Amino acid sequence: MGHAGMAATAVRYLRSVGARTTTAPVVALPRPQLRAVGDDERAPLDRGEFRRVLGNFATGVTVITSPPDEDGGPAGFACQSFASLSLDPPLVSFMVARTSTTWPRIARAGVFCVNILGADQGELCRGFAVSGADKFAGVAYDAAPVSGSPRLAGAPAWVDCTIQAVHTGGDHLIVVGRVDALGATADDADPLLFHRGTFGRFTR
Repeated sequence: MGHAGMAATAVRYLRSVGARTTTAPVVALPRPQLRAVGDDERAPLDRGEFRRVLGNFATGVTVITSPPDEDGGPAGFACQSFASLSLDPPLVSFMVARTSTTWPRIARAGVFCVNILGADQGELCRGFAVSGADKFAGVAYDAAPVSGSPRLAGAPAWVDCTIQAVHTGGDHLIVVGRVDALGATADDADPLLFHRGTFGRFTR
């Protein structure tokens, strides 16, 4: 699929979830069902063992945010499945559970900001990992320059994006964002790490 086909697919998906787009109208695809995989789709693996083994892979930690919408304030959730995807064009990706109640709000906005957390922001991350709470209560932030998504105070780096494509991946969605702006507040800041269910940091 060429760039035009990929763009058309992305636009169809975003329109199906009510996101703003600037292209001419296209036929919307059915909205993906926000559910986990069914029993008949599961591989013969123990879920606990899967998590235990994959927990040996240490990751960085981010908070994905989007600007305020008609439902009220901004949206955001803690995410450890963020990655750089492409340099030309500049693309990043993250994964979100299909059962997420925050993702539909981000999809409707069509934009997001990745806040890359520092080693001392574990409590901030925990606040964004809780479902149903006012995650932004008491949290300082300003607006990312292009999307207007919250850019969290103290985050060592941020990446401001427009949603380019969304793919299904089992019980998760794989979201690809085109980078519109980015920045780092401190080149020597230590990252927040997640390993075997706990937060950690580099030792130098």
